[in-house]
Amino acid sequence: MRVKYNRVSTIGQSGDRFTADKENYDLVLLDKISGSVPFKKRPEAIKLVQLIEKNLVTELVVEELSRLGRNTGDVINNLEWLESKNINVVVRNIGLQSRPNNNRNPIWKMISSVMSSLYEMELENIKERTEVGRKVYVQKGGRLGRPFGTSESQRIFLQKQKSQNIIKYLRRGMTFKEISVLLNVSPKTIKKVKDVMIFFGET
Repeated sequence: MRVKYNRVSTIGQSGDRFTADKENYDLVLLDKISGSVPFKKRPEAIKLVQLIEKNLVTELVVEELSRLGRNTGDVINNLEWLESKNINVVVRNIGLQSRPNNNRNPIWKMISSVMSSLYEMELENIKERTEVGRKVYVQKGGRLGRPFGTSESQRIFLQKQKSQNIIKYLRRGMTFKEISVLLNVSPKTIKKVKDVMIFFGET
């Protein structure tokens, strides 16, 4: 089975840009989800994984390597897993195949590692620019978090048990990753708690 996997970041994106691909596929899957979600936890990707585990997929086509993971580690792990299943991975934007004619491409691992690293670097640059923008906004008198008048005030948000647990571990100096694993919450939620703490001067 030859499968095409596409991903767009938001529900509002239609995926129409993929119509430029006139190749024939046995199945086309489209996830409308953030790239920060691990590949194997995306709804349509889960269907793909199930087909692969049943040995029904021989070739997987993606527009670019970033579609296969949320960061370098995720991409490389998934590429290695696909290689272990003897699946030919085709990356359209760079014209690269992992196993053309069922023979492993000797430069595949090197190129795929370099490309996935570049994608992660790009993501980190975006995050850094966003964080700088937030700091400048606050310095100019802007206010982060929910606007006044919403049903849930900032103070009530901090008083929630989940927020209190996050605060406890933040004050112990634990990293976002450690807290995320320990409490099963997203880094985004932890960041929100920290921002509100800063707003109230409770750090």
